[in-house]
Amino acid sequence: MAKGYWVSVYRTISDPEKLTAYNELARSAVRAANGRVLVRGGQVAAFDAGIAGRTVLVEFDSFEQAVAARESAAYQEALVALSDGVERDFRIVEGID
Repeated sequence: MAKGYWVSVYRTISDPEKLTAYNELARSAVRAANGRVLVRGGQVAAFDAGIAGRTVLVEFDSFEQAVAARESAAYQEALVALSDGVERDFRIVEGID
């Protein structure tokens, strides 16, 4: 079964306090869904139309688990805390089997 990944690239962070609150709640939601954070921040080399902003990569055992984690009540609570504190590109992608 192919793994699932959350990929987030932050274009702007307008409210670091909201991001901090989101991070605490999101961390718990990810753990509850057996997700593993592979990348959080760090150096970025962006090419073509890429954005060299904060990047987060979270791995799940399947694409379906990644989607379910995004839809979970715990993660929805994290999104409420984040609200308009950032502008980001968030997507869920399926890995290669």
